[in-house]
Amino acid sequence: MRSLLDSGRLLLLDMASTLCFLAAYLLTRDLFLSVGLAMALGVGQISWQIARRKPIDTMQWLSLFLVLASGAATFLTSDARFIMVKPSLIYLIVGIVLLRPGWMNRYMPPIALAAVPDVVYVFGFIWAGLMFASAALNLVVAFGTDAATWAIVMSVWGIASKFALFLIQYAVMRLIGAHRRPAASAHGTS
Repeated sequence: MRSLLDSGRLLLLDMASTLCFLAAYLLTRDLFLSVGLAMALGVGQISWQIARRKPIDTMQWLSLFLVLASGAATFLTSDARFIMVKPSLIYLIVGIVLLRPGWMNRYMPPIALAAVPDVVYVFGFIWAGLMFASAALNLVVAFGTDAATWAIVMSVWGIASKFALFLIQYAVMRLIGAHRRPAASAHGTS
C-alpha cells in the first residue's frame, strides 16, 4: 500500500499545476488568474526542488515548460479558441515524450521493476495512447461546445481518465506480480 501512496504522491505533484488551474478556474471563472496561479505553482515546485538540491526529472522540466509556454500564449493571445485548443497541443507533446521507453520507472517501486518490468514497459505506451486520445477528445469538445462546458468536460476527463488508468495499472501489475511470484518460487528463482 505504501508504494501505491508514493506513486500517487508523485503523480499528484506532476499534476499540481493542472489541478491548481482547475480549482482556481472553477472557483473564480477568471482565466487569467487561474493561468497565473498555475504558472506560479509550476515555478514554485521546481524552485523548491532546486533549493533542496533534489534532482529534477525530465517530466518535471517538461511540465514546467508546458505550463509556462501555454500560460504565456494564453496571456498574449486572449483568444478563447487558442485557449481551448492548447490542451491538445500539450497532450500531443506529452504523448510523444511518453513514447520514450522506461519513462515510468521513476514512478515504480523497486519490487514492481523487478517483478513486472515488461508490464511497466507496456503501460508506458498505454499512457502515451491516453494522451493522444485526450488530444483528440479535446479538439472535439473545444469545437463542439461552449467554453464553460469545455472547461468542465475536459477538467473532469483529464483527472478521471488519469486516475482510472492509474488504478487499472496498479491492479494489473499487482495481479500479474502475484501470479508470477508463486511461479518463480516453484522454479527456485525467488
